[in-house]
Amino acid sequence: MKTKIHYITFLAAIFLTLNGFSQLNQEKVKQIDSLFAPWNTENHPGGTVLIYQKGETIFSRAYGLASLEYNIPNTLNTRFNIGSLSKQFTAMGIVLLEEQNKLSFDDDIRQYIPELAPYDTTITIRHLLHHTSGIRDIHGLLGLAGWRPADLETNEDVYRIFKNQTDLNFNPGDQLSYSNTGYIFLAKIIENVSGLTFEQWMKQNIFDALGMKNTYVETQHDRIVANNATSYYQSDEFKRAIAYWGYFGSGNMHSTIEDLNIWLQNFSTPKKEWASAFNTLLTRTPLNNGFKTPFGFGVRIEDYEGKKVIQHGGSVGGFRAIARVFPEEQLHIVMLSNYSRSGIGSKINSISNLLLDPRKDVQSKVGTNELTTPDFDFVRLPKKKLKTFEGIYWSDSEKSGRKIYVNNDTLRYSSSAENEWALVPTDEHSFVMMHPSIKPVVTFDDNTHQMTIKTGDDLPGVFTFLQKDLDTNMKDLSLFVGHYYSPELKTTYSIFNEGDAIYIEHARHGKMKLKQLYNTIFSTEEPIGILEMKKDKNNKVLGLTMSNGRTRNVWFKRVYF
Repeated sequence: MKTKIHYITFLAAIFLTLNGFSQLNQEKVKQIDSLFAPWNTENHPGGTVLIYQKGETIFSRAYGLASLEYNIPNTLNTRFNIGSLSKQFTAMGIVLLEEQNKLSFDDDIRQYIPELAPYDTTITIRHLLHHTSGIRDIHGLLGLAGWRPADLETNEDVYRIFKNQTDLNFNPGDQLSYSNTGYIFLAKIIENVSGLTFEQWMKQNIFDALGMKNTYVETQHDRIVANNATSYYQSDEFKRAIAYWGYFGSGNMHSTIEDLNIWLQNFSTPKKEWASAFNTLLTRTPLNNGFKTPFGFGVRIEDYEGKKVIQHGGSVGGFRAIARVFPEEQLHIVMLSNYSRSGIGSKINSISNLLLDPRKDVQSKVGTNELTTPDFDFVRLPKKKLKTFEGIYWSDSEKSGRKIYVNNDTLRYSSSAENEWALVPTDEHSFVMMHPSIKPVVTFDDNTHQMTIKTGDDLPGVFTFLQKDLDTNMKDLSLFVGHYYSPELKTTYSIFNEGDAIYIEHARHGKMKLKQLYNTIFSTEEPIGILEMKKDKNNKVLGLTMSNGRTRNVWFKRVYF
């Protein structure tokens, strides 16, 4: 009987689909539907998809199971954790308070969160909104402190840890580094300014006000709410994702495709009373050097095949989410999924390509060098001059090195054994990298001992000279053996030799082998990533810093027990 009911439901859905999408011809409906065929197989999680254009839903469909354990299918009303899609709602909360003159985007965040440790420079609300604050991301920081992937992470953990944080990844406004911590702080600011809980304020002022009846902030990771999907990881088989995400502000909102479409409509055809606020979300403030990043307030504003697009994605546990708006075409695409390998990024691109007319001048240049190979006037430099650029260059922001060396009278650029290209000079200090698809310009500065890599309009990458080759005395790794303590994280790691290898150990993470990259720089597995040893002028090791992506340079002092 269950099979018959499911079959009838499936036929009804097909009938409604084929008779309800008036702006799509049947061939396009089939093409879109075929993208999600893998989601609709037996005992398989899936998701929901909605496409809306010019005032009409032209495609909406649910696929796969919301619960593998109980064989419950996804429906158009199924709620999903939308991950970082939540950030634009948090940003809207700040925008509304700014419109009410209760705060300013350029206020110092310590005005609203005074318990934070004092930094050497001012961090503004605007910095948090744009991911340019320099504040370390909470995931990497908690990992270094001893959290493991399945441990619960809450806002209270963030507030407690950051009472001791005195260092930043970079000076505010200098760089862009995506930070979940910043949006957790924005939630705290909303609470402290409004006097309500974040969950209450968002419901009253945004969700209810817009008619998003199936959207809410999850502040209790173990709460049971009807019509919520369960998320799954996929490797060889499906495994239920552990609900370790307990923070809010940066994520942990739950919604449906219909509710998200209500929200997206205000980017293309806004309600009068919301037009100003949604326009403010599109604010793009340049970095201190004038470079304009793609981030507005909680959303990315970008170009897709010559057309303006407003979008953001989300990922938490096994949930995957993406919402994209082409405002000039009044086209919205929303995808929500409950398993980790759902491939929503490529699927939304396929749908966008199907529904839009890609820019003709771009298509005509595909397969040629016109887009990637500008004209250069090359010169010849003597080998002696080329050899002055040799060495290892290190990027503190990327935490990666590049090797520059001369081979057969040609300067070579190497990021790894598999990735190496010739550098052809255009003058005494500038070179073009002979990459097959792009042609970055590489410049060496004798005064700063830096190498700058510039590709098109992208922000330049800066690498500083580190060393020529591996020093002989650095091969004695026993120099680094000892205990290292972080006053910011209140945790200790130990480094020791075992045979010919060197290891680092933590009470919760166990023993991890260190790989020596350069004289005083090592790498290892997560959650550490990169270790940089710090010595005094007498070659005595004073301590080390740890970096793992969006968390950089956490100081660990060498201690003696």
